[in-house]
Amino acid sequence: MSQGTSPQQLVGRDPFLAFVSDDDTLDVLQSVLVELGWRTDACKKGGLRVAVQALSVTASPAMLLIDLSDSADPLLDIESLAEVCEPGTIVFAIGRVNDVAFYRDLLARGIQDYLVKPVSPTQLRDALERARTANNAAREKGGESENSHVSTAIIGTRGGVGASMIATSLAWLLSTEHKRSTALLDLDVHFGTAALTLDLEPGRGLTDAIENPGRIDGLFIERAMIRAGDKLSIMSAEAPINSALITDGSAFVRLEQEFRQSFEACIIDLPRSMMVNFPQLVAGVHNVVLATEMTLSSARDAIRILSWLRMNAPEAQIILAANKVEAGTSEISQADFTAAIEREVDHSIPYDHKAAVNAARLGQSFAEANRASKTAAPLFKLAQAIVEPGSEGSTQADAEPATGSLLGKIDWKGLLSRKDKPSAKQARAA
Repeated sequence: MSQGTSPQQLVGRDPFLAFVSDDDTLDVLQSVLVELGWRTDACKKGGLRVAVQALSVTASPAMLLIDLSDSADPLLDIESLAEVCEPGTIVFAIGRVNDVAFYRDLLARGIQDYLVKPVSPTQLRDALERARTANNAAREKGGESENSHVSTAIIGTRGGVGASMIATSLAWLLSTEHKRSTALLDLDVHFGTAALTLDLEPGRGLTDAIENPGRIDGLFIERAMIRAGDKLSIMSAEAPINSALITDGSAFVRLEQEFRQSFEACIIDLPRSMMVNFPQLVAGVHNVVLATEMTLSSARDAIRILSWLRMNAPEAQIILAANKVEAGTSEISQADFTAAIEREVDHSIPYDHKAAVNAARLGQSFAEANRASKTAAPLFKLAQAIVEPGSEGSTQADAEPATGSLLGKIDWKGLLSRKDKPSAKQARAA
């Protein structure tokens, strides 16, 4: 019953389920669950045989508590339980038999722990903590993979440049094309679009994490993540806009730590305001994708963010992705843009309004909805650059910052005059 299983198999399963025979034990257990911040509706009335019947038609949880009090032959019934429990389930039991030999027989059959009735709140709390520790150890062991964890933050130079489109597309590509268990974390707490893009309800996982960062552990992740595919889970929110975000950022750091244990890849859709307020969010990421457009305001902010990243994420691979690129119609040319920011664009994503509308109508990421389109091809290359650093595009994470003010080096008047300069045809018409 406690055989190893992969973290991704555990995502989507109930973290905890209990079957107890008497009301007194049920009351004690529910009070302990309230203290731990767990769901009390995970407690069911009934003993071992009821548990076997229930689990024969539904997935077993990550942790299971069973009451042996009403069982005439608990050791035989345990064998029946083993037949309906999925690998990885941590099982502990309570009962009235106080016998060392019986206890050892239970352990030999895969039971994690056994408590004798009547059980106190302290005994149950300690047993739950031990079971949680065993569950986390099983997840870490089961999570060993030839693919080491890769974390990537997506930051937009301005609002509307398509950072969220890139984030959802990369999450889908890593989970499908590269077969990596992937978490997508949308940190726009009030107006995030990750769940909306994928036609899902965001749930309360992210807001619960912010309100109670101490509750964040492997079981919390399993319960709070929303499944978006076989290997893709998301955490997003639509918090009420009359509720201010009050946090010191510890919840986000804890989430990142748990993602490293539970997933092979993590995509963080990171708004600029969150980046400024919580710089620790990028301290441990492997990649930063800076999404931009070919505009004056994006050029200015790209310079500022690149300089900030050199200080706050010095070890990260920085990838510059230009989105909504239209030849001849950009506010400034790519040559002027790259000259202003003093680095090349790594990936250019063409503007395709029809492709964007198609993705929205299908409730899919841009890359999934338009996988055969040339417009999505740069996103496939961008995903490849994330899993194989240096394979596509130049990166300048270790480049030395230029001396003097970068903003002072930009010929803003020149750029504006070139943008506003009339064409020959317009001049003749005048």
